[in-house]
Amino acid sequence: MTLANKITIVRLCLIPAFVWLALAYGRSVVSGQPGDWYRLGAIAVFLAAACSDGLDGFVARRFNQQSRLGSILDPIADKGLIATTLIVLAVARWPQGLPLWFPCIVIGRDLILVLGFTVLNRLIPNVTVRPSLAGKLSTVFQLATILWTLLSLPVLFQALLFVSTALTIVSGFGYVFDGFRQLLRREK
Repeated sequence: MTLANKITIVRLCLIPAFVWLALAYGRSVVSGQPGDWYRLGAIAVFLAAACSDGLDGFVARRFNQQSRLGSILDPIADKGLIATTLIVLAVARWPQGLPLWFPCIVIGRDLILVLGFTVLNRLIPNVTVRPSLAGKLSTVFQLATILWTLLSLPVLFQALLFVSTALTIVSGFGYVFDGFRQLLRREK
């Protein structure tokens, strides 16, 4: 159990804390007495979890702590944090919540990619998943959209939501096309 893996496990443990705080804030808004400490707590927990993603990667590389466990836990923690946060912000009745279709697109794309990888992995030995610029940008814009929602910033929110959605869809198509390319190359 490396330090990098411990940081990843802490990130996983922060997800339920975020959910509780975000839902409590939503309930307080509905009751007409917004509990700002719930909102600030949810923001702090989300930021700590998001920053720990960079920290565990840095520690793993800097101190040569890459491990099989870390390669499994890190993407679970990353996707778990983003998916959970998107769902909670779509249903928790925050003043500036997310539309329900947005988490459906993000999570739907990820499910399609996992399913595609699983199928390709059975058909092709050594399937490679290469991170794309569109994929990295979609993650950055998803996180920015989440942060904008948490901070209740109306300025440019719709534009940010549009760009995040477009990049999520474009990156999904890019990964699917890359999978088909690998499949066709194998059959030649």
